[in-house]
Amino acid sequence: MPKIMANGIELFYELSGPDDAPVVAFSNSLSGTLEIWDDVIATLVDSYRCLRYDTRAHGRSASLDQPTTIDDLAADLAGVLDALGIARAHVVGLSLGGMTAQALASSHPDRVLSLALLATSPHLPPPQFWHDRAAKVRAEGVAAVADTVIARWFTPPFFKTAPATVERVRERFIAVDAAGYARCCEAIAQMDLRPRLGRISAPTLVMVGADDQVAPLATGADMRAGISGAELVVLADVAHLMPVERPDAVAAHLRAFLDRQGSARRSSDDPAFERGLAVRKAVLGADHVEKARAAAGIFGAPWQDFITRVAWGEMWGDPTLPRRTRSLVTLAMMIALHREEEFKIHVRGARNNGVSHEELRAVILHAAIYAGVPASNAALRWLHEVLGEELK
Repeated sequence: MPKIMANGIELFYELSGPDDAPVVAFSNSLSGTLEIWDDVIATLVDSYRCLRYDTRAHGRSASLDQPTTIDDLAADLAGVLDALGIARAHVVGLSLGGMTAQALASSHPDRVLSLALLATSPHLPPPQFWHDRAAKVRAEGVAAVADTVIARWFTPPFFKTAPATVERVRERFIAVDAAGYARCCEAIAQMDLRPRLGRISAPTLVMVGADDQVAPLATGADMRAGISGAELVVLADVAHLMPVERPDAVAAHLRAFLDRQGSARRSSDDPAFERGLAVRKAVLGADHVEKARAAAGIFGAPWQDFITRVAWGEMWGDPTLPRRTRSLVTLAMMIALHREEEFKIHVRGARNNGVSHEELRAVILHAAIYAGVPASNAALRWLHEVLGEELK
């Protein structure tokens, strides 16, 4: 049995996948065990080193009946990584595991390559609800709340079509140590990670089930808004325990997200990308470029990589035409195609490349002959909107 001492407690873990692959660490939901991820990691282990562990008091991990916080659970995860010699990992958390992941990413950003937050929240009030549940479990055992809780985990059709799966989930639920479960409930009661979301710097995917009553869409949208550049994915016809109910959809989105992070890391080491980035910043300005890349978020990152390498690295980086000439050619094409946004971007770039006000006026007049007076008339208006007082 693979167990490891982490943060002063013995935790059960499993590690699978190629030894030299990027590590993806999975953290489970309250009353869930690492088996929750079985069908998800089956599609990942060919390319990723998948680390799963049972949260304290869950599955085959030990339990401690002592005051517990979400940061303690994050320290457990950090301890597992440390004990296995893993400096950095992609972190995926479901429900309570997502809270653990948020705490780790906000406190130790250097440990987290990327973050996937599934069916979770930074805050789950009211506190009394969780204290009442903890008290009930201490008095009557975990089984006393199991059926009520599980009723919110799956959609009605899933209960009908997969009763054996639901029963396996229930069996693992009622096997959780009562005192440890109560301590985790109390950790959720006092948790408020909302002020810390802005400290999360890792690329982040927020995944929400459209039918989730525990962590609904509004909660996911708030998390997406609170974490810079985060991406939000909503899975239709799914409730709370999405890796069990729809492992195919979860795995597909997670695989695409993780693969994009690999592409982004390779870009930073790609000479063509670095050359293109330097040219792009020289023409358009470093502030503009960095804002564009940041605003692209996770979804737009591959596009930013593409235009930086190809448009700016290969085309603008080709010395056959001087940058000043390329600016004039680009502006003429933007006038002809009536591309207002790109025209405005490249007006400032043209000025950076040494194009004078007179030359800007000349290219607009020239375009009137070949692209039409209305096109040049619009371009003249755009020019004034960008340069304003410079033209007076």
